[in-house]
Amino acid sequence: MLNYLMKRMLIMIPTLLGITFVTFLVMKLAPGDPVSLKLMFAGDNISPQALASELSKQTSPLDLPAWYPKDNKAAKWVGENTLFYLKWLKNITKLDFGLSLKDKRPVMGRIKEALPITLALNLITIAIVYFISVPLGIWSALNKDSVLDKIVMIKLFILYSLPTFWVATLLLVFFAGGEYLNWFPLMGYESEMADSLPWWRWIGDVVWHLFLPIVASVYGSFAFLSRFARSNFLEVVRQDFIRTARAKGLSESRVIFKHALRNAMIPFITLMGTLLPALLGGSVIIEKIFSIPGMGLLSFDAVLGRDYNVIMGIATIDAFLTLISLLVSDVLYVWVDPRITFEGK
Repeated sequence: MLNYLMKRMLIMIPTLLGITFVTFLVMKLAPGDPVSLKLMFAGDNISPQALASELSKQTSPLDLPAWYPKDNKAAKWVGENTLFYLKWLKNITKLDFGLSLKDKRPVMGRIKEALPITLALNLITIAIVYFISVPLGIWSALNKDSVLDKIVMIKLFILYSLPTFWVATLLLVFFAGGEYLNWFPLMGYESEMADSLPWWRWIGDVVWHLFLPIVASVYGSFAFLSRFARSNFLEVVRQDFIRTARAKGLSESRVIFKHALRNAMIPFITLMGTLLPALLGGSVIIEKIFSIPGMGLLSFDAVLGRDYNVIMGIATIDAFLTLISLLVSDVLYVWVDPRITFEGK
């Protein structure tokens, strides 16, 4: 097991490098830059001196070697960006992602503020999704083709077809803001004076703020995972070992929970490894609509403002979390099914 974990950790290094390189390349090839965006709103009469001054504030000088063909525009672009990328790689070994081009704050500091909010939102969503959808899927499989099963499946299909941004907007319109029901706050993840509250009231305040965002995050994954649980459990209960267990006279509950459920959990663990990355990507929409200062909103603003350092920092952290979640799902295989071993791998 230890050898396998070490190999996986070593494989993560070139994978992270590849992800950061592709992100950097796409970011540099995309039209626009932070200087042009900032000067765009300053008026039409911008002098070349003002443009040069703003450019010098936003970028650090990169000295190409004397032998480098600086007269060739394409070669100069490649050389400057290669040096920029290599310098950035050197800095991230110290967890230094540079300064934000927007407010000159350290990128790592902004990520430290936003990451706990996004992780809390997504981990709570995953826990609720699995807690509801797995039992519901098992129940639906055991009551296959019954009237209630058909009703539940139709409702789940409808839920799965609803766009997240539309549901989130409806939740805001009807349950926040005061136009219909002013039950929940309109934005944010805590009240302005939350720091002065006792810890138990602070937790209640955060739950109150995150209730609608969690509902908007849960419903789509819940509908998909319930249908996935149903189809997967139906496949397991048709296997020969389940018929053998029943033929031996084991109780139905023992057959279901000890034999069928354990074998049905393996695909769920595989899905769990990809669910966190999917939710991290989907949190951009949720956090933007509900104005939650997490990684999603931070990445949205960074992309619009061409804040290269923030974009690269977020891409690196998200890629690392994705690789860790896939590694954890692999390790959980051994816990669910002791027959699986990583010895010799």
